[in-house]
Amino acid sequence: HVQLVESGGGSVEVGGSLTLSCVASAAMYTMAWFRQAPGKEREGVASISFGSASTYYSDSVKGRFAISRDNAKNAVYLQMSSLKPEDTAMYYCAARNLHRSEWNESLSYKNWGQGTQVTVS
Repeated sequence: HVQLVESGGGSVEVGGSLTLSCVASAAMYTMAWFRQAPGKEREGVASISFGSASTYYSDSVKGRFAISRDNAKNAVYLQMSSLKPEDTAMYYCAARNLHRSEWNESLSYKNWGQGTQVTVS
């Protein structure tokens, strides 16, 4: 079991920026960010492959968020800009090894962080 620890959440004004960080206890092929707002299903935000060759974003954050990783630190980052109230959610880091499922299939991820809250108002 790989441990994931997120940090960087907080409260920010509309239009502001935040960067989330996640450090894993071991290297994983795909690292991703999901989010879940109250009363809503968990949704994929972005993912990145081990060599950073493949990145994916949900349509709702494309052009505003950027995912990156530092394999030397087993870390993944999510730079969020032009934040909107609808970005308010608990953000979770997730990791999996090479898998056939779509990048945003949450059931394919067996390793999850505890979450970090992002509030935009």
